[in-house]
Amino acid sequence: MEKENEYAAAVIEMAFQVHRATGPGLLESAYHRMLAFELEEAKIAFEKEVAVPIKYKSIVLESGFRADFIVDNSLLVEIKSVETIQPVHLKQVLTYVRLANVKLGLLINFGEEYLKNGIKRFANGLPDDSPSAGITPPA
Repeated sequence: MEKENEYAAAVIEMAFQVHRATGPGLLESAYHRMLAFELEEAKIAFEKEVAVPIKYKSIVLESGFRADFIVDNSLLVEIKSVETIQPVHLKQVLTYVRLANVKLGLLINFGEEYLKNGIKRFANGLPDDSPSAGITPPA
């Protein structure tokens, strides 16, 4: 659990750096590339656009969805750049976390004026009182 929370804190800090430098209003793909750059610079192991298979009874859908980032096989990060997060986005990420079999997920909406309002945390077997449960911007 500790590892997932450490990665979440690092990714959130990186997201704040990107948002401070650019603000809201860019395409999701731009934020995706900038966050990937920050992860690379920090030398944190991650994969991007990860195809996650879905098993249903006797069939396997090889690419049920694509996760924006999976950090060190333990943290799923989904990026949005929309005016307002909709309930479907929350359901989507919760399902992604479960199907990717990771313990923690982050939904980061770079479309928010104040990024702290656009970060949602999803636990899959982690307590909700862990350090990244309450998202606060770095000093």
